[in-house]
Amino acid sequence: MFKGRWRTTGGALLRVIIVWAVSTLTMLALAGILPDFQLQSDNQDSITRIALTAAWGAGAFGLLSALVWPLLVRALLLVPALVLGLLVFFLNGSLLLIALRLIPDGRGAVNPETAVVVAAVMSAVASATSTALAVGDDDAYRRRLSRLADRRRRRSGEDGGRGGPPGTVFLQLDGVGHQVLLDAVAAGVMPRVADWLGVPPPDPDAARGAPDDPAGALAMSPDGLAADRPDSPRPTHRLTPWHTDWSSQTGASQLGILHGSNHDVPAFRWYEKDTGRIMVSNRPASAAELQRRAIGRTNDGGLLTLDGASRGNLFSGGADQLALVLSMAARRGRANRSRAGYFAYFSDPANAVRTAVSFVADVGREIGESTRARLRGDRPRVGRGGLYPFIRAFATVVERDVVVAAVIGDMLAGRTAVYADLVAYDEVAHHSGPHSRDAERVLARLDRSVGLIARAAEHAPRTYRIVLLSDHGQSPGETFEGAYGLTLKDLVRAGCGLPVSRRAERTKSGAEAREAARHAVRGALHRPDPEGAGEEPAHGSDPVVLASGNLGLISFPDVPERMSREQIDRRHPALLRTLASHPGIGFLLVRSEEHGSVVLGPGGAEVPLDALTDSGPLAGMGPGAADAVRRTDSFPHVADIMVNSMYDPATGRVHAFEEQIGSHGGLGGEQSRPFLLSPLVLSAPVPDNGELVGAERVHRVLRRWLREGSGPQVPVGTVSLSVAKARSDEARTADEERDSA
Repeated sequence: MFKGRWRTTGGALLRVIIVWAVSTLTMLALAGILPDFQLQSDNQDSITRIALTAAWGAGAFGLLSALVWPLLVRALLLVPALVLGLLVFFLNGSLLLIALRLIPDGRGAVNPETAVVVAAVMSAVASATSTALAVGDDDAYRRRLSRLADRRRRRSGEDGGRGGPPGTVFLQLDGVGHQVLLDAVAAGVMPRVADWLGVPPPDPDAARGAPDDPAGALAMSPDGLAADRPDSPRPTHRLTPWHTDWSSQTGASQLGILHGSNHDVPAFRWYEKDTGRIMVSNRPASAAELQRRAIGRTNDGGLLTLDGASRGNLFSGGADQLALVLSMAARRGRANRSRAGYFAYFSDPANAVRTAVSFVADVGREIGESTRARLRGDRPRVGRGGLYPFIRAFATVVERDVVVAAVIGDMLAGRTAVYADLVAYDEVAHHSGPHSRDAERVLARLDRSVGLIARAAEHAPRTYRIVLLSDHGQSPGETFEGAYGLTLKDLVRAGCGLPVSRRAERTKSGAEAREAARHAVRGALHRPDPEGAGEEPAHGSDPVVLASGNLGLISFPDVPERMSREQIDRRHPALLRTLASHPGIGFLLVRSEEHGSVVLGPGGAEVPLDALTDSGPLAGMGPGAADAVRRTDSFPHVADIMVNSMYDPATGRVHAFEEQIGSHGGLGGEQSRPFLLSPLVLSAPVPDNGELVGAERVHRVLRRWLREGSGPQVPVGTVSLSVAKARSDEARTADEERDSA
């Protein structure tokens, strides 16, 4: 305890000294620039004497500002705001004149008009320096928030007590898989989460990877608690893994979690034949449409309809309080409150300086990390130049700071339910890898943000239960193009007999794929291939090939319905064979006129969907993979051909069809296994030894937890209280039946 106090005191003293030094340099610079401001006598003092004079003057001005200024502001509270704004400059200048008079031998001199300018510049520089030094000081930030909370309570006439039902904060750590969280906790990267799980700090003297625990893994009991150890603190939370749908990405998972339905979301991006448009989950218009469909299907506004707040999410969840919510960003005018989160945050100069300094630092950090990775020759590796350092810094700094501040504001306002998404790890892991040191450092900063929110909850007018969860994980691996020299689109076009890019033609993999397609065409048409003859020209429009991590979607837009295997074979006899036999592809899903939908795999494997199990072409893809594929097959907008990349269970690697060395979107590995970290005061997510499968079931768990503390959610629309109560009772009964099943 005393060590911590000494560290805090020493840090505060160091900041005072640095601010004093910067103020001294500022005063020296202004004395050299402004003709009516001097810090030396007529006898031309030495540089050392001038510097001491500046230090004396800067110290006196800072001391007067700290001691006298609060008293002046309190005395002038009754002065009109406009008049007070003008008085600030004159009073600040007066304090500078007094400070200069306190300099020994009267060496400081300035005209009153110039004093106003000098005082304003010095105050601004001192404030910016002090704020910049506090960028990494979460305790200072927390103390500031505590003061704001106290002022809020005094204005509202509250007594400062904590009463009423507890609130709930759901913090989504985007892309953090269950195993990644365990590894980070075991390595001491996330001490706040480790404390919640009852895991002691790692022993720095102990060797990592003992013979009986070669991976250094964290031992967990079946109920999601840390295994008992003599030095283990008492856990307050339980850790539960859950399984995503086939589409393991934020659009599908968060829509299911917040709105209770992710029906007909086959991927992150997909082509809809009936409208002729490409849906992309992180586009405002698409997000708004997906939210509208989910509300129409469930007849419920979402998880947050009762005094809720949605922060940094793709969807609103029915919340009234919004900040950085994509589905609302397409709205124009006053109806769009989502962008207000930026203005509310950056209207505070301290916030602006804190975030700006961190932003610049993270841009530099990314440039340095990518340069070192290139010099080391790290593999796999993707391009990280251009605008990416700024995109990354926006996700890891700006979005994080704005969302965390908004969540803290929600707690200080006493809101019932808050759901926020922190996307920093997901963005970095895509380009640096999910197990990289770079991603590990982001996890450490996220843990600090979680700790800041937890400490701020102590000052809220009600108690809060903080739930951490993720929407998916990430699976590592070389990109499909990096491994084989051509993209999925190139491979599809080759299988269709269409021209491919010259770059793809020149690669070994491209040439092999082209030759394989040519042989498949000859075999399908039962005709010889004379020397110099080419393939039969393909009919119809070019296929639309879209990628969502290691999940690919192929659609033929000129055919209004979902094409069958037989139709595809008649039009492009080499395509399905080319795809299914490629070593970078795990399996295909396509509709068959004869057998219904079928899954095609390597070596000519063909399994009707009714007979599909988690073995065969889906071997190693994880439990529930067959059910996930069957569910996706029932979607109205499933693609003509669904393509899942290969997965190596020994290494956990997949091949993304995008430029990502950490990917998610399909089946295979850690991407399909996110986590749910909940306080022990809440009921267990699933019964003992139960499996939590699908985002829609996670929604039901979160709804149950809200009911345990705050009562049922209110359905959307104008309904009578009796109807609302009946629906709530029905929902509760249905949830209990599903959870016990």
